[in-house]
Amino acid sequence: MLIRRPPDIPSSEITPEPLYLRRREFIAATGLAAGSLAFPALAHALARASGQQREDRLTPWEDVTGYNNFYEFGTGKDDPAENAHTLRPRPWTVEIAGECARPGRYDIELLLRGVTIEERVYRMRCVEAWSMVIPWNGFPLATLISRMQPTSRARFIEFTTLLDPEQMPGQRRGVLPWPYVEGLRLDEAMHPLAILVTGVYGRPLPNQNGAPLRLVVPWKYGFKGIKSIVRIRFVAEMPRNTWNVAAPNEYGFYANVNPDVDHPRWSQARERRIGEFLRRPTLMFNGYAEQVGQLYAGLDLRRNY
Repeated sequence: MLIRRPPDIPSSEITPEPLYLRRREFIAATGLAAGSLAFPALAHALARASGQQREDRLTPWEDVTGYNNFYEFGTGKDDPAENAHTLRPRPWTVEIAGECARPGRYDIELLLRGVTIEERVYRMRCVEAWSMVIPWNGFPLATLISRMQPTSRARFIEFTTLLDPEQMPGQRRGVLPWPYVEGLRLDEAMHPLAILVTGVYGRPLPNQNGAPLRLVVPWKYGFKGIKSIVRIRFVAEMPRNTWNVAAPNEYGFYANVNPDVDHPRWSQARERRIGEFLRRPTLMFNGYAEQVGQLYAGLDLRRNY
């Protein structure tokens, strides 16, 4: 049985955006304090990650919400912000399916009941063709997985985005095979740095950023961060993620940030941080190698890109 909904958080306890921008220490401490109470492994991982990122300047709200990849609303970086007003993030249901003890179609308010109380700030680097440092509001994907009680046959988890060309006009074009699908190995999904996101900068998640529920896996390239999730399925076999189906020679299943493995059409050894002119060296696993490197012990990361 799901835990009853806690009282709503009063607005006086929500950190305003200027405070995010001025007080980096507060952001790091917020995540650590909550994690130490509810998820010791998360506290440990965030402690190390926060220590690495204290000098990283947060990407401004305008860039986080105005420069996006979300092909369901267009292929231009500013298309999602212009077009995503057609998305209706409420009411919203998420189907839980596959190898688990609690399949069903859940209203998102019911699905998140009891997990949003542990929602915290995650100050994370995110890498696509550019990089940002974003204060996501969310909770560990592992929390939801544990509640759904996957069976021993579940080795992977598959996510699916809403398919509705009326709400997502970009789906009227055959840019990608719709709906958008992504996946993780179950041990990756259970890592405390894999999070489900419901907000950013202390505000509800904007449509163009994947409202009402999206995935963030900070040691992987941005296309793994599937948005506007409507289905979560536990499976025995590795799912075919959308970009791997569309261009298998360019996009693999793992998509770990790796400066030593180039995209066939460009080098991935350097990245450009939004707001900076010069490129900087790309870090292995996007700088989270100490936290996640053990997940891939013995795996050939050149072949399993």
